[in-house]
Amino acid sequence: MTADIRFAPATGIGSLPGGDAREAARTATGSFEDFPFLAELPARGPGADMIGRTAGMLVELYARVEPSGWRIGDRPGRDTKRARSWLGEDLDALEEFTQGYEGQVKVQAVGPWTLAAALELRNGEVALSDPGACRDLAASLAEGLRLHLEEVRNRVPGAQIVLQLDEPSLIAVLRGHVRSASGYRTHRAVDRQLVEAGLREVVGVHADGPVVVHSCAPDVPFALLRRAGAAAVSFDFSLLTERDDDAIGEAVEGGTRLFAGVVPGTDTALSDPAGSVMGVRTLWRRLGLHPGLLAEAVTVTPSCGLAGASPEYARKALAHCAQAARSLADNPE
Repeated sequence: MTADIRFAPATGIGSLPGGDAREAARTATGSFEDFPFLAELPARGPGADMIGRTAGMLVELYARVEPSGWRIGDRPGRDTKRARSWLGEDLDALEEFTQGYEGQVKVQAVGPWTLAAALELRNGEVALSDPGACRDLAASLAEGLRLHLEEVRNRVPGAQIVLQLDEPSLIAVLRGHVRSASGYRTHRAVDRQLVEAGLREVVGVHADGPVVVHSCAPDVPFALLRRAGAAAVSFDFSLLTERDDDAIGEAVEGGTRLFAGVVPGTDTALSDPAGSVMGVRTLWRRLGLHPGLLAEAVTVTPSCGLAGASPEYARKALAHCAQAARSLADNPE
């Protein structure tokens, strides 16, 4: 399926600074005329953060804020209601700024393993500590995402929806680096086949559209994500090493799109757009891939979300991504 999908050349990751949903939607749609995204605004507080927002989408599972973080509870409380209210606000704003739009729109949610590593059970340990809880969480997330995607389709009827699953904790889950509640030990590594199966279940919710998996940690497991059904992998380009070359080469040749995070996510001086994608061109030469493939295989993004940036820098960074993508298409060599 992945080889037939054509992605637009640039987009954002998801989070933006500030708390104004309309301003964020204006930025997300105005920066990328052919690949806007549903903005996330974690500065609004618990429920607008990455974990809380996705917890609010769960079906028949509810979470509330405790001093230690988000904890699964018996019924929806004010934290769940707040998360759903903010998501509704963001969808209203996206709908307003995409009237008559036809093209790709990206929506984001936390993937099943990062969610399992973050949400606590009643005993204070994270869901990752209990295989049954992990299964229940993945099933609840899958159903919640199905409903969410349906709502986005209703609000932006001309759009081809791209679902992004954020999995920043995936590597920690695979390596047994997720800490217990006491902090004195770590939860054992989850078997790679189980991780793959859990991801495949959630990816499968969007069978009629492409799924991107985003991880801004080192050593992204490209092959595992491809087997789980990801049409694209989003990553921080600065964290790549030559150890990743073979996996990236196989991914590109297999039709997997690379969402290359080349623009820093926090305020800094930006180089010229062509300079920002110099590393991508260098990688291409090292892999011996045809330069003409570059624009077909790479979507340019910030390295991670922009929640920690100033509003002015966030706007500049998104515009810079669009310019860098044009540079890549115009001068692949």
